[in-house]
Amino acid sequence: QIKMAQGAKPGEGGQLPGHKVYPWIAKTRHSTPGVGLISPPPHHDIYSIEDLAQLIFDLKNANPEARVHVKLVAEVGVGTVAAGVAKGHADVVLISGHDGGTGASPLSSIKHAGAPWELGLAETQQTLLLNGLRDRIVVQVDGQLKTGRDVMIAALLGGDEFGFATAPLVVSGCIMMRVCHLDTCPVGVATQNPELRKKFTGKPEFVVNFFEYIAEEVRELLAQLGFRSLEEAIGQAECLDIADAVAHWKADGLDLTPILHVPELPEGALRHQATGQEHGLEEILDRTLIAEAAPALADGSAVAIRTEIGNVDRSTGTMLGYELTRRFGGEGLPDDTITIELDGSAGNSFGAFVPRGITL
Repeated sequence: QIKMAQGAKPGEGGQLPGHKVYPWIAKTRHSTPGVGLISPPPHHDIYSIEDLAQLIFDLKNANPEARVHVKLVAEVGVGTVAAGVAKGHADVVLISGHDGGTGASPLSSIKHAGAPWELGLAETQQTLLLNGLRDRIVVQVDGQLKTGRDVMIAALLGGDEFGFATAPLVVSGCIMMRVCHLDTCPVGVATQNPELRKKFTGKPEFVVNFFEYIAEEVRELLAQLGFRSLEEAIGQAECLDIADAVAHWKADGLDLTPILHVPELPEGALRHQATGQEHGLEEILDRTLIAEAAPALADGSAVAIRTEIGNVDRSTGTMLGYELTRRFGGEGLPDDTITIELDGSAGNSFGAFVPRGITL
């Protein structure tokens, strides 16, 4: 998941204090134990939609099986950005609401940051439909979804998938003391202290029960609305009733029709994801390199390859590196096991994420 923004602490990045960067965390993050980390990083490799599209292409080469998500936060104009994400060939765009955020975030970062997911999701759905992009990309939504009713509203506004984090955590025993960063969690959820961890009472069955009841409520609401499946309900915003929502005197005169607007669509246009993205991974140069490097991938034999390369050959070596890592793990192979000489000018991301054992 490429986190372009977060519902909490927008623009700040998650602060992981140095005393929490244990050796195994540092190893995972390729950093130094005891040194603080900021996550997500500032993305200095992404200054345009083209840069984002290139990173998505790199990641699909690095693991063709993975779904590449791009996380955005509900705000004015998020629909335009989501359309760019879809054109950049992301598999999933996540619209995150302002209510989410970890307990480790400072309150100043959680309060008054972002907008409700309903606004961002509605704008995203409408913009993708108007641009003919909706059937290519999965729209995911999160931000304090708690009930089947929340899931139903999200589906009617255009969500394909729904993210839960805080609610299952509470089901597991979290009491939201907001001391996750202090190692003093009194119920043993977010702590490394062995004595406090003994207080953890959560069981997998609790979370299973929670989601079964969520699913049951969604089924009941679907039946009330006359839908046979959740897929049928996606994007059917006209089924949402706003009469009760604006009955309160504080909401008198509030116009919610822009949120529920469904653009005029050509015959047969879909309101949900159906086809998936075309990533163009079939004809890339790496397919040839993988075939020629078969002896090395089979048993680690040394292989020398010489071929031509052009500036349309992007992320060269990345998928070969994926195949090598899949077979031999993170350690790779001895240096120069696969030596590739290339004549010409390479395209973007030459040798991105290439593991030990490949020399370009």
